Amino acid sequence: MRSNFLQSLNLTRRLAIGLAVTTVLSAVLPATAALAAPKNSITIGMGTEPAGLDPTAGANVFIGQVTWQNIFEGLVTIDEEGKIQPQLASSWEISEDGRTYTFKLHDGVKFHDGEVFNSSVAKASLDRARGEASINPQKRFFAAIDSIETPDATTLVLKLKQPSGSLLYWLGWPASVMVGTKSADTNKTTPVGTGPFKFVNWAKGEKVELARNMDYWNKDVTVALDKATFRFVPDAQAQAAALQSGDIDAFPEFGAPELMGSFDGHERLGTFIGNTELKVVAGMNNATKPFNDKRVRQALMMAVDRATVVEGAWSGFGTPIGSHYTPNDPGYTDMTGVLPYNAEKAKALLAEAGYANGLTFTIKAPQMAYAQRSAQILQAMFAEIGVTMKIETTEFPGKWVSDVMKGANYEMTIVAHAEPMDIDIFSRDPYYFNYKNPTFNEIIKNIELTTDLEQREQLYQDAQKILAEDVPALFLFVMPKLGVWDKRIKGLWQNEPIPSNVLTDVHWEE
Repeated sequence: MRSNFLQSLNLTRRLAIGLAVTTVLSAVLPATAALAAPKNSITIGMGTEPAGLDPTAGANVFIGQVTWQNIFEGLVTIDEEGKIQPQLASSWEISEDGRTYTFKLHDGVKFHDGEVFNSSVAKASLDRARGEASINPQKRFFAAIDSIETPDATTLVLKLKQPSGSLLYWLGWPASVMVGTKSADTNKTTPVGTGPFKFVNWAKGEKVELARNMDYWNKDVTVALDKATFRFVPDAQAQAAALQSGDIDAFPEFGAPELMGSFDGHERLGTFIGNTELKVVAGMNNATKPFNDKRVRQALMMAVDRATVVEGAWSGFGTPIGSHYTPNDPGYTDMTGVLPYNAEKAKALLAEAGYANGLTFTIKAPQMAYAQRSAQILQAMFAEIGVTMKIETTEFPGKWVSDVMKGANYEMTIVAHAEPMDIDIFSRDPYYFNYKNPTFNEIIKNIELTTDLEQREQLYQDAQKILAEDVPALFLFVMPKLGVWDKRIKGLWQNEPIPSNVLTDVHWEE
């Protein structure tokens, strides 16, 4: 049955590609129009518009893809290799017991509205993020902080309740950027930061425009772009057409893997494939039947041929995973062999769990292409073991967040988790999986209390093993970063350790 399904899927894909390429080519402008693009500006395409522009007030990754490192900066930052680097803090020291972090701040830093950045402003920013009224999407990052001291304008001291091995890394995230005391409350619509670009305009439903910050504090950085525009184009064929015509210079996260081949040999455009943290998982509500029975979850996992999912859902671009962890992460272990594809064993497990005659449930799948395609392939695979899965398209983020993330009103869902090294989400209570495992929770707790890198890696491996065997979600694949942009553009990140579009080093090569 699966072979027939895939033959149909491949035929449909070939027809879709042919139609899309024809549509795209018909929209191409003369080459001179594309070559006329100014060399000191760039138009970046995005498939989804952010709900706001303040990464300290919303979990939507698209916020950071516009503002992180462009408008807003942190005490430290994460580079393209995923390593921690100094930023507004020039250096730091950690006490031997791991409970005191002393940061030396750069002098002469100002926000775009003229407010001076110093230790008092940094303290206010962190207090806002960790305070009782905080709406920071990653408030847990700051839970270990007991108090904050400001001995002088350029010294910031964090006193911790207990060691936190991930604190420095977390301080480099979009949710941890420094915000001004005067502008914090209006950053959602009019963001003001310390970064190399200033906010200019947000035409809702169309674009966000930025301009170079001529007074940027970091004189060691040479910013080549005078202007950057983020245009929102949700339709994949429209994305391809805009690239072909030159209306958009770069689409760092191109939304149609089946169209990547249409750019092969293109005179102007190149394709770039990199790593991400986008883990596609089909989460189950572990608190409700039938998913409160581990045998059912294991049976469904064994009904899934991950390679087929990657081929059908994302045209073969992607890496199968067996746990909620990517090959980029420290301590990664390939867990796909724990519960490999085996339809017969899956049927036996279902029978043992009391479902010899099969079962029926609904998956709430967001409208994004990867989610819809993956759901359709899972539906066909589950049918082979007597399981009927109905697909309910659920608008993302609004309704999905309401139904799944906040309400846990679902049976199964599918989504790509973008947060780096977020294996700890399975220990959060509450969280939409409704998964509870005290042993797993203890491992996650010990990871945070451990600063020894080798010990941390071993603990991460232990955590991966538990999830691979317990299967609180069906672990499918890591989505790569599929970029398409003008080959003259240099400095865009090919890999994505943090969802972002960092423009600091971007320039046009003559």
